[in-house]
Amino acid sequence: MTADSTVEFDVPDLTAAPIPGRLNIAICLGAAAVAAGCLWTASHAESWLVIAAAAVLFSLVNNTLFSLLHEAVHRHFHSNRTVNETAGVLLAAMFPTGFTIQRVSHLGHHRRNRTDLELYDYVLPGESRLLKLYWIYCLLTGFYWAIIPVAALINLVIPGAFAQAWFRNGPARWWGFAPFVADLAHVSPWRIWRELVVTAAVQIALSVLLDLSLTGWLLCYWAFGVNWSSLQYTDHAWSVRDVRDGAWNLRVGPIGRLFFLNYHFHQVHHRWPQVPWPYLPRFVRAGDASASFWRIYLSLWGGPKPAPPGPGPQPLGRTVEPT
Repeated sequence: MTADSTVEFDVPDLTAAPIPGRLNIAICLGAAAVAAGCLWTASHAESWLVIAAAAVLFSLVNNTLFSLLHEAVHRHFHSNRTVNETAGVLLAAMFPTGFTIQRVSHLGHHRRNRTDLELYDYVLPGESRLLKLYWIYCLLTGFYWAIIPVAALINLVIPGAFAQAWFRNGPARWWGFAPFVADLAHVSPWRIWRELVVTAAVQIALSVLLDLSLTGWLLCYWAFGVNWSSLQYTDHAWSVRDVRDGAWNLRVGPIGRLFFLNYHFHQVHHRWPQVPWPYLPRFVRAGDASASFWRIYLSLWGGPKPAPPGPGPQPLGRTVEPT
């Protein structure tokens, strides 16, 4: 994926919005420590109330780590490229996925947003409403998250699976990830594999060092999966069918914004993906799309609707693909 597109978007003045590298590192270390503590508590506590609390807290702090992974994907976790890429690989391990998998998939999302190739909330002519309903319920129940580690595991065991027809036409199509996998098929399978080895090593180290139980790990990660995957489409559902503006600046409480590092300012992010997370609120325009998180989230349980007309996939502009 390259940055040679002729498509240009208006670029905000970022001279007063430097990458907060030191802050990101501090947040990363703190959130990782809390996440590890939650995993240990969920594996060793005797009270189910304490275990449940640990799982809920993990679902929040691991979303903080994911938000930092998102910053690394756009290369504004840290201004030092080596630090940024190393952090990205380690943060992806906490998902767990591979950094390149996340980067290529996310940048493809920016290109396909609200197009016919990435439209979970609407049914296009000739599409199965039942299949779209299945995809939405995967989003709402955490299976959308679970598919990603499973796909990563398949590619760890079978390097290059993303490029193989049986995977593209089978699991990828069933799960609604065919366009993402088509992008990943052009990436070196050994690059993906090396990162997945790191991911596996991090997860094994956590399991051994913290003496994690399978039950404790699953409870924490499933809580995270439900939390994460629910947001991943709530911030787009029913928004205008526009590649850049097709997202919401969701209204949530200050605690939610704190844990998710302003991730809910998602329309601003799609409009200007080069803006680091602390500055997203200042780039909200008067009249920008805004919606209650809970209103959009609850409406998704009603299933998909007939699709209005929309755009096709767009070339990847320089403001999307970092250099």
